[in-house]
Amino acid sequence: MSMAPRTDRQPPAPHTADSHDVLRVVGARENNLKDVHLEIPKRRLTVFTGVSGSGKSSLVFGTIAAESQRMINETYSAFVQGFMPTLARPDVDVLEGLTTAIIVDQERMGANPRSTVGTATDAHAMLRILFSRLGQPHIGPPTAFSFNVPTRKASGVMSTEKGGRVEKSVVQNAVYLGGMCPRCEGMGSVSDVDLSALYDDSKSLGEGALTIPGYSMDGWYGRIFSGAGFKMDKPIAKFTKKELQDLLYKEPTKIKVEGINLTYEGLIPKIQKSMLSKDVDAMQPHIRAFVERAITFQACPECEGTRLSREARSSRIRGRNIADLCGMQLSDLAEWVRALREPSVAPLLEGLQHLLDSFAGIGLGYLSLDRPSGTLSGGEAQRTKMIRHLGSSLTDVTYVFDEPTIGLHPHDIERMNNLLLQLRDKGNTVLVVEHKPETIAIADHVVDLGPGAGTAGGTVCFEGTVEGLQASDTTTGRHLDDRAAFKDSVRSPAGTLEVRGATAHNLQDVDVDIPLGVLCVLTGVAGSGKSSLIQGSVAGRDGVVVVDQGAIRGSRRSNPATYTGLLDPIRKAFAKANGVKPALFSSNSEGACPACNGAGVIYTELGVMDTVESTCEECEGKRFQASVLEYTLGARNIAEVLAMSVAEAEGFFGDGAAPAPAAHKVLGRLADVGLGYLSLGQPLTTLSGGERQRLKLATQMAEKGDIYVLDEPTTGLHLADVEQLLGLLDRLVDSGKSVLVIEHHQAVMASADWIIDLGPGAGNDGGRIVFEGTPADLAAARATLTGKHLAAYVGT
Repeated sequence: MSMAPRTDRQPPAPHTADSHDVLRVVGARENNLKDVHLEIPKRRLTVFTGVSGSGKSSLVFGTIAAESQRMINETYSAFVQGFMPTLARPDVDVLEGLTTAIIVDQERMGANPRSTVGTATDAHAMLRILFSRLGQPHIGPPTAFSFNVPTRKASGVMSTEKGGRVEKSVVQNAVYLGGMCPRCEGMGSVSDVDLSALYDDSKSLGEGALTIPGYSMDGWYGRIFSGAGFKMDKPIAKFTKKELQDLLYKEPTKIKVEGINLTYEGLIPKIQKSMLSKDVDAMQPHIRAFVERAITFQACPECEGTRLSREARSSRIRGRNIADLCGMQLSDLAEWVRALREPSVAPLLEGLQHLLDSFAGIGLGYLSLDRPSGTLSGGEAQRTKMIRHLGSSLTDVTYVFDEPTIGLHPHDIERMNNLLLQLRDKGNTVLVVEHKPETIAIADHVVDLGPGAGTAGGTVCFEGTVEGLQASDTTTGRHLDDRAAFKDSVRSPAGTLEVRGATAHNLQDVDVDIPLGVLCVLTGVAGSGKSSLIQGSVAGRDGVVVVDQGAIRGSRRSNPATYTGLLDPIRKAFAKANGVKPALFSSNSEGACPACNGAGVIYTELGVMDTVESTCEECEGKRFQASVLEYTLGARNIAEVLAMSVAEAEGFFGDGAAPAPAAHKVLGRLADVGLGYLSLGQPLTTLSGGERQRLKLATQMAEKGDIYVLDEPTTGLHLADVEQLLGLLDRLVDSGKSVLVIEHHQAVMASADWIIDLGPGAGNDGGRIVFEGTPADLAAARATLTGKHLAAYVGT
């Protein structure tokens, strides 16, 4: 008897665990956010748009990612948390449905001189293991190939503790091999000191012969030198050989000065420890100027710049040593590894192969493993960090990207889009802060913040699909289909800047005439040699002002007013109007609130728990003493002036209540670069990347320069702001300046008078000029990658 099919079967009820498919944000108020409520779909690609300063980073990084990281940190024991950075809870009412957040940001990699692309990823460690297994002759363990580990020799009694007993053995010249070149200490370059920059030998020490910053003979240095036995009134030119040797190179020696035990050390080892071991970019300007004047760097003659000892370079696999492989372009190295068939190390080769292929797949095949990590651009550093996530088997993770298209040619943006979609398709939530229409177009969900920037932003203007955004009447929606047109007539150059035989990095003996008096754009795929041409052949010439993307160095006490020098004329105007001294109007000087020392907030350290930040009750966050706030200028006190936006202050110090031409001039430049919405007292640490670069541009515009070189000034700019930037560049050219822009944005290319295109590819495949001429000719020829994308952009 056959059974009748069942007709009462119900579809299984949805499991409760599957209902958590959105990330809910309720009442976000971090920075300028105004009580934002949002639902973000999980396992989808969500793009956050809006003008620069509208609150995108505050929502994505400052709220969602920050709370996810804080909650993960709380799962560790209090002991472990004590060693981790303390994270305060973001200002938000509810965050539901959070998953582990992985932030892939634009922060440049540390400029530690010992860090390279190889050491920053796992590639160098894998190569070291490979050479310790297969290298001929065999010289030792992986550390024997590390340029950060010195070779050590030891003799004497060696104790080894085993199972509660101590075994002693006598060793004679035991060698522990490291791969560090002994001459340059693994730096790859040696420094020679120009002695004439250290002292004036016609003077004596007492007359101030030393020209090293900080070496004044009035203080302790004078006592130390006399205590060390130097004749303070004898000109250095008359020093004996022994005296000069002691002055320059003497080992640290204990001396007694006025009953106090001190140490005297020769000048050269002393400045090597105090100045030369630091990153040049982190130095104060006067010390950097001294170091650049006094120290000459050259490739180490012993290791030829490879950083490795002779022994490490003697071991080879198939005729190549580890230095040869680290110097190869990554795409070539991937082919070399692919050809290596060694069953004994098959898993290692497979891992190395995958890592190197990932570099090529992400558009970084032109790098080499020995490239110092501090020389990578923000976009390159971000993509290098991305590599470790691409092969990850984690799913249901929230990946947070900060403008992943920065530094990418339109050709490379397609690759980046594919990578973002790959991450999403593995079941991850991908959140992207982005301005480029090409990346906004691939979003499953769009959140547009605005409508303006700073205090005029912080609200959600639109959320939905890309089609919905295009149809909406928001700033982003209106500008999404913007296309810049070519100029009707281009300017004629007033002269040329000649570059002959440029060979820096991958440049192949480039000769080019850069036109002056016009807007010239330098373009080409990432890694084609644009920055090498500028840094190697243009920067450093007379009248050239380079505004790059390096971070602004400033503490949480620094703000746009202090950074641009605007605070000086403001303080002087206040002092003059009230008949008191200017120092009273500085929150870092005499006018500071005594309770919080002018910080406006009080930090309470709670041991292993979070540091609590609370507004100072004495000054209510205004940073100044109450007595200082009684002095006014144009009916406003100093705290009220610092709370003004640039646009408001421009009116106030222009024809308004308190004319101050010096302050008005600086404010005019800040408004010109599109920072009219910034408040004068906003801490620099809260500015976005695009805001920081434009602040630098406004400051540099005051310098006496004839040729401005800008490195991707559209970074972090909304489509609507790009128009304003193009207007500024045209005004600079019309005022008689020459402007040279490294740029990938097609709107800037279309607006140029002249384009120089480098390529045709990246790394070894680039480094040549593939086009020089007008933008219209470049698009019409369609002979280069840039030409094809520009033609598609303008729709010709």
